[in-house]
Amino acid sequence: MTPALNFAPELLLRAQGVRLVFFDVDGVLTDGGLYFGATGETIKRFNTLDGHGLKLLARAGITPAVITGRDSKPLRVRLAALGIKHVHYGTEDKRPAAEQTLGALGLEWNQAAAMGDDWTDLAVMRRCALACAPPNAHEEVRAAAHHVTRARGGHGAVRELCDLLLVASGKYVDLLEESAR
Repeated sequence: MTPALNFAPELLLRAQGVRLVFFDVDGVLTDGGLYFGATGETIKRFNTLDGHGLKLLARAGITPAVITGRDSKPLRVRLAALGIKHVHYGTEDKRPAAEQTLGALGLEWNQAAAMGDDWTDLAVMRRCALACAPPNAHEEVRAAAHHVTRARGGHGAVRELCDLLLVASGKYVDLLEESAR
């Protein structure tokens, strides 16, 4: 099976060796909007393509991790359903949280990728082997990114990064063929 995806060779080289990916939530896993119900509860919208991409990453041996400045029941439910074990909630200073996860997994910054959309994500993004941002990210974050996805946050941006990492790892075709059986 020949995949339809095509990434620039220099981007694939940068993505090789990535074993861990840090994701922000608002503006990356969601569209960045904050929705509140009648009683003040937070309502979040997640994209199923992104969720499947995160599951595929884990199957390929690449650990997805989440570091977010917020905390909510919908977020906890979604991340639990996806089986994401490395999560830091309510964390504005994201670098120490990332370093804690790297240490727990015995990994270095050059084995990590990150996707963020605002200034609080820059400290992690600038240290990783591969930094990505959705096109709806703040201009400074897009400028720091090695790759800006075509898809917007909450609309498949995470899946695009997952697919890039799967292609770079050499596992994309096998997973695609397995799904087509």
